[in-house]
Amino acid sequence: MGLSIVPFSVDRMGHPSGRVGSASDRLVARYRCSMAYDESLAERIRRALGPEAEFTEKKMFGGLAFLSQGKMFCGIVNDDLMVRVGPSQFEEALAQPNVRPMDFTGKPMNGYVYVGPTGTRTEAAVRLWVERGRTFVATLSDRAAKPRKASRSKSRRAPEK
Repeated sequence: MGLSIVPFSVDRMGHPSGRVGSASDRLVARYRCSMAYDESLAERIRRALGPEAEFTEKKMFGGLAFLSQGKMFCGIVNDDLMVRVGPSQFEEALAQPNVRPMDFTGKPMNGYVYVGPTGTRTEAAVRLWVERGRTFVATLSDRAAKPRKASRSKSRRAPEK
């Protein structure tokens, strides 16, 4: 069962207009119009990773994240490439053209950078940034299980004999 392409028109806000196709086709069309990340950049990241790479993709923060063993190493927000370079490589990464601190929450996050569209024009540039992110997360150890918090209920002692 393949995906059928149904022509549709959009209004000036980018929302589907008119009654084109089935309800599910209109829903797919609306979803595609409101996509918050650059799908062509996502495809270039996939090519940079290659067919042998083990990674997962997850929709996060209104964009798309790429994870290796559950750890995010890069992602896309709008048309910016987000890369996890790590605290030790943060200043060096910021010295590169078209790079700025990741400030998704309004506060810069140490170890994460945004690379603007000009900095990801070539396949080689995308590959370099993706490898920087993958290299950093490969150095991270698996998280140990978090210790359980002590119960707030009072413990009861067994009666002394």
